Amino acid sequence: MPEHREAWLAQQEEMLEKEKPMLDEQELQLIYGLLNDSFHQRIRIRVTVFDPIEDKVYEGIVSVVNTFLKEIKLVFEDGDWKYIKLDTIISVT
Repeated sequence: MPEHREAWLAQQEEMLEKEKPMLDEQELQLIYGLLNDSFHQRIRIRVTVFDPIEDKVYEGIVSVVNTFLKEIKLVFEDGDWKYIKLDTIISVT
């Protein structure tokens, strides 16, 4: 019965989901500082973005900081880019 299999798979996926870690003020200041350095000095950084199943890691240079939408534009080495919401970032190195 395919519908039972799909329901079981959805239940298994829910069990694997994790909660977003809470960052303290010091961690947030470090993250924002590194994002700022990347933007102003064109420094390549590694950004880890929260995902309930598996965190995503992106490497690039911040080219846009949109304070109104609370997001950054990260440009990758190959010229591709991605907008990342600030509240999804859990670490920057």
